[in-house]
Amino acid sequence: MNLFTDIRSLVLDAIAALQAEGALPEGLETAAVTVEPPRDPLHGDMATNAAMVLAKPAGMKPRDIADALAAKIGEDARVTETRVAGPGFLNLRLAPSVWQALPAKVLAQGKAFGRSDMGQGQKINVEYVSANPTGPLHVGHTRGAVFGDALASLLDYAGYDVTREYYINDGGAQVDVLARSVYLRYLEAHGEEVEFAEGTYPGDYLIPVGEALKALVGDRFVGQGEQVWLEEIRDFSTNAMMDLIREDLRLLNVEMDHFFSEKSLYGTGLIEAAIEDLRGKDLIYRGTLEPPKGKTPEDWEPREQTLFKSTAHGDDVDRPIMKSDGAWTYFAPDIAYHFDKVRRGYDQLIDVFGADHGGYVKRMKAAVSALSDGRTPLDIKLIQLVKLYKNGEPFKMSKRAGTFVTLRDVVEEVGPDVTRFVMLTRKNDAPLDFDFAKAVEQSKENPVFYVQYAHARICSVLRKAQAAGIDVSDAALAGADTGRLDHEAELGLLKKVAEWPRIVEIAAKGHEPHKVAIWLNELASDLHGLWNKGHDVPALRFLHEDDAATSQSKIALARSVAVVISAGLGILGVFPAEEMR
Repeated sequence: MNLFTDIRSLVLDAIAALQAEGALPEGLETAAVTVEPPRDPLHGDMATNAAMVLAKPAGMKPRDIADALAAKIGEDARVTETRVAGPGFLNLRLAPSVWQALPAKVLAQGKAFGRSDMGQGQKINVEYVSANPTGPLHVGHTRGAVFGDALASLLDYAGYDVTREYYINDGGAQVDVLARSVYLRYLEAHGEEVEFAEGTYPGDYLIPVGEALKALVGDRFVGQGEQVWLEEIRDFSTNAMMDLIREDLRLLNVEMDHFFSEKSLYGTGLIEAAIEDLRGKDLIYRGTLEPPKGKTPEDWEPREQTLFKSTAHGDDVDRPIMKSDGAWTYFAPDIAYHFDKVRRGYDQLIDVFGADHGGYVKRMKAAVSALSDGRTPLDIKLIQLVKLYKNGEPFKMSKRAGTFVTLRDVVEEVGPDVTRFVMLTRKNDAPLDFDFAKAVEQSKENPVFYVQYAHARICSVLRKAQAAGIDVSDAALAGADTGRLDHEAELGLLKKVAEWPRIVEIAAKGHEPHKVAIWLNELASDLHGLWNKGHDVPALRFLHEDDAATSQSKIALARSVAVVISAGLGILGVFPAEEMR
């Protein structure tokens, strides 16, 4: 149930009726017609841009169309007032009965209220985290993990068939460095003094890996050159790091559907197949690129090399995919990986990258466009940095990884629910300040607490009502006389609840799960506002122990809010609190 969709259908029906009467020309495109809350609630409950959209193609003045639409729409019993504003916007006010009917519908649908079929089962791949398997996840990975996981849940809620995927970067030189670092810990486990050269990984997290390697192979690699042990220790170390990363993700309640190894692309013909696909489209050639302005990237060299004609698909320059010595550039396996995704039949692809990958966006989009012949859109979401604070001051945590604050450090400090919610309070491409003190304080300034407290308050009312012998099952509440909900604050809260299906679709369409977190905070604010009004106006209190019928009508509203808060927090991966401790 989506009231905004229902009223948009009413607007479209009015347009069709005016066309049938000859008041509007036939064949007008209405896809851009919207119905949404007005910027100022004093102007009405909903507003439509229909007259503004239709004016130019209809060859008419917007206000004339708006006046005609107002007359038609005003005939519907759900609409009590129509008012033309500005150049031709049409504001609508709905009858209280429209809003009062909402709790019964919410409680009848339960968790399904707000779910959308917008995605129509389209297959969508969300790749996120994808950290190098060289150590535990750090605080930057934490934000990407939360964002990607919440986005996947949001898209699932909006009707998409979602795959959560992790790309294991185990094909580059960094895993050789990992193996050498683990070898030093292995020697250390045998009692040898070791020194970590610059560029190795000195973190204490590798101590148990070195000890585990000793337990597995004994002294077989002691005193041996790396030609003997490098490959075996590389595989052992990568597996150990991926086990560590999976444990970190479980701390955040993040579960992947699929892990894809970069190493599987090498020696299997997958890279060659992707490049041949592009070659068959006349997008691979031999050439020499001009040196780029500013800092020279690693994959540029002033000699002839094999290039991908990425400019044919929107990139700024063509990109090297093979060096002059015949080795693949870093871009080549990424092309092959996305070629594999395209061949798996996804309708959409989403990559969640760190902010340092901004220069990679255009080339990757060009590659997917070329590989899919423009059929598979790729959206790349960049995750900005997280700065840690405590009471407004930069916070220096003990760094068990040696050089950086880990995901585990953060989660153990404040818990997974707080971590996830705070990471979603800002848009992904905006820097985020994470203040540990604010994240756990019990005040309305803390959105995590504020939303959880709203849900807990409602659960408290339900418990007290049950203790008073009032039936507050969803079935009983769905049958309550919600016509009693006639105060402005009660109707305002109902109107906020009615926005939920629309918010889901807006957030899913824009790939913006932070909009769910922000909206939940607004909903919680409205609930707390009504609760506080009950201190001064007893009629607004949710529980009236001497009047079961009134209690059920009020609690039906509260329970509807709880249903939506629970659904929204579920998308964010946060557990809805039933009591605050």
